[in-house]
Amino acid sequence: MAIPFVLIATITVLDIYTGSNVQLGPLLVIAPALTASLAGTRLTALAGVLAVAAQVFIAGFLGGVTTPNRMAQIIALTALSALVVFLRFVRERRDRALSLARSVAETAQRVLLRPPPRRIGPLQVAWLYMSAQDEAEIGGDLFAFARATHAATRVVIGDVRGNGLAAIGEASLVLGAFREGAHRYATLPELVAALGDSVSRNMEDVSDTEHDVGEHFITCLVLEIPDDALSAAGMINCGHPPPLLVRDQRVTVLYARQPLPPLGVCEPRVEDDRTDPFTFECGDMLVLCTDGVIEARSPSGAFYPLAERVASFPTTNPDTLLHHIHRDLLTHIGGHPADDAALLVIERTPSHRPYLTPRPTDGHHRYHPSGAGT
Repeated sequence: MAIPFVLIATITVLDIYTGSNVQLGPLLVIAPALTASLAGTRLTALAGVLAVAAQVFIAGFLGGVTTPNRMAQIIALTALSALVVFLRFVRERRDRALSLARSVAETAQRVLLRPPPRRIGPLQVAWLYMSAQDEAEIGGDLFAFARATHAATRVVIGDVRGNGLAAIGEASLVLGAFREGAHRYATLPELVAALGDSVSRNMEDVSDTEHDVGEHFITCLVLEIPDDALSAAGMINCGHPPPLLVRDQRVTVLYARQPLPPLGVCEPRVEDDRTDPFTFECGDMLVLCTDGVIEARSPSGAFYPLAERVASFPTTNPDTLLHHIHRDLLTHIGGHPADDAALLVIERTPSHRPYLTPRPTDGHHRYHPSGAGT
């Protein structure tokens, strides 16, 4: 902040020292221009006033305030300083309005994508969300956790066709239907049918059909994990990337026997036998992701080999595993993700402890292991 005022003093001394042969006074306009990029309107105005005063002082010291050349320099410096102050004032008002709008948007996004608790029932959870759009904390990817009426936890992870802020409306549709139906429907097929019905009925109301006239649909994976480790877990896959089961450093891809089409493609018809059971024992981990992860390309065009990389990482806990995947994914991409990406790592633990309050986060990359953030 001292630099502009040091420049005023330096230019003034040098201009007086060099005399009338070399005139450095016009360079004083640098001071208010530089201040405008560093500070607010008041300090910019102060720098402008001091610059004009320094120009008048130089002209008076050299005995030529009333000469046409000096008068032109003073008038020009005054006009330019006033213009800089005005532009800084306009920018300051715009920045305040933008800050308010960003605060409202961040609050709305946090309400929509509620951070899941670190523990829910016997499950320990770590999650990561990367939005393809700058300044956005959520885009077209979604996930949520909810307790069923019986002793089980239900999970949904999904991906709207498209990304960024334009896809939030469709993501909110699935999240709202899941949170409402997770404790209402007794079976997983009934819950998935309710999600499909909600999407089919309301898709046109929330889709951005004006700017995106293509087909709108949502892939999703819905799971039910009983609290009892001896009971089989179940999943229904609606066109979504399959989850990975990590057990004793071995990775198994849980493909669906009869996958359903994405939500919104056709009328939902889910039979009871569409549920794919799998065992999820104590110490096992599930890695759920959206296609923004497995379709992330390196600069050479290679896709990210998630299953292969997970098998090579230490799996001491979800936080550690997620941290390694996140760091390796960014290294693989070599820059900013081109698509929204979401990752969930879920571990069944032997203990059944109460819920923990989720910790709030800010930032473009939202990462929730043990309070660490990016």
